[in-house]
Amino acid sequence: MKISRLLLGAILTGSLLAGGCKSSHESEHLVILHTNDTHSAIDPDSKGRGGIARRKVLVDSVRGEHENVMLIDAGDAVQGSLYYTIFGGEVERTMMNALGYDIQILGNHEFDKGMEQLAKEWKQLKATRLSTNYDLTGSTLDGLFVPSVMKQFGDKKVGFIGINLDPAGIVTEENYTGVKYIDAVEAANAEAAKLKKDGADMVIAVTHIGYDNEHDYSDLKLAAASKDIDIIIGGHSHTVIDPEAKGDDVLKWRVPNAAGETISVVQTGSSGVNLGELDINLDTKEVKAKLIPVDSRLDSRVDANYAALITPYREKVDSIRGIEIGNAPREFERKSPEMLNLLSDFVKVRGAELCGKPVDLSIMNKGGIRNSLAAGPITQGEIIDIAPFDNSIVVMDIKGSDLLENFGIMAAQDGNGVSGNVKVVYDPDTKQVNSATIDGKPIDPSKTYRLATIDYLAAGNDYMEPLSRGVIISRSQEVLYKILIEYIAAGRLDSLMANPDSSNRMTSF
Repeated sequence: MKISRLLLGAILTGSLLAGGCKSSHESEHLVILHTNDTHSAIDPDSKGRGGIARRKVLVDSVRGEHENVMLIDAGDAVQGSLYYTIFGGEVERTMMNALGYDIQILGNHEFDKGMEQLAKEWKQLKATRLSTNYDLTGSTLDGLFVPSVMKQFGDKKVGFIGINLDPAGIVTEENYTGVKYIDAVEAANAEAAKLKKDGADMVIAVTHIGYDNEHDYSDLKLAAASKDIDIIIGGHSHTVIDPEAKGDDVLKWRVPNAAGETISVVQTGSSGVNLGELDINLDTKEVKAKLIPVDSRLDSRVDANYAALITPYREKVDSIRGIEIGNAPREFERKSPEMLNLLSDFVKVRGAELCGKPVDLSIMNKGGIRNSLAAGPITQGEIIDIAPFDNSIVVMDIKGSDLLENFGIMAAQDGNGVSGNVKVVYDPDTKQVNSATIDGKPIDPSKTYRLATIDYLAAGNDYMEPLSRGVIISRSQEVLYKILIEYIAAGRLDSLMANPDSSNRMTSF
């Protein structure tokens, strides 16, 4: 019987003893459980992965086994499902409070419904709210955040800082009114040095800047420029860093810092399909890290009282998910060319209707697509999950020179969505555009083109600043997902869905 219990615990977490006593050495260890970019994934996804009630099974198991346990979220806990579209953050806040998060930081999507809504929800959080490099003085968030926090474990002290991305170019400007960005590396180094001076044995940075991105700072750049940070718990880039994985192409989680020492950088991916675990020896500073899958093997141990918290919200969500509007002849996976091309072509079609004449091209961003479309019946809820943002479709006139510059930015993002009559070829190393054509003709820098896109991009967001130089001539009255629902219900996308385009319209040679 004893062996069976040990095996069960090992299956559940890969490191837990079921019903065991806490070791006498527990005071020398800190176990940190961490999440990032869970994006309102309250329920398991279409492939049966994730689910916040399952996450609680793992969290409770670890807390039962270890003396010192912290639960940390690295931002973007919201946006990406009907739970957020309908309830605006209430569900995520309720469930995360009940889970007992110790520290939470902001992601960029926390700003999606504006500062007033953000302040309303975050005032009710029980976790410590960290932001080291946002000056929030005078904003609606004033007084809600601290730049750092120190925690005591036995005779050891651990300091925590929170590092956020620059909202300019990624968050709609009016949604972060009053937020002043402070250079991430300068703020991180200054606060980490202060914590070490105040007696911190270790400093842990909780970040939402991405693992290794081209734009601005990243976790790897922060690590390389810092000497007082010992661990980075990251988010934003949805990077799956598996410390136990083998092979030459495995992402590094142990990297050098500015002092030549090796520190840990971790991230769990997205949508709550993994729970990250760090086991830190506070005496030696040795770090053991792993990812724990969140899946159906945990269902038999779900806390019924916790799961019941979701029920009243799920009833409303399911009522919308249950309304069928059409049928998909095949699956359109979220990150597939077929999905990106489908939405890009749809935006072009709708753009032409808005201005009453053909448009030259359309642009759609990959980040605007948040879910997959399964084969079979299509529901309203599925479409909202795919395109949950409050974006309208706009038509603008824009110079060819600005279009070409914008394609260079899109190339730096490893391509993005364009309509089927556009072909862009770029250098995979330099990200320079080698050729760009519309209907087979090279783009003329001096010519004005008519472009259909979404208002988020038209304002220069997702770092597409050249699009903000265009002149908007038409704008849809309804948001993108409502128009999509109308088109699908009327059968107007049947042909595009029946004949999906699997080509990469922006390609590297």
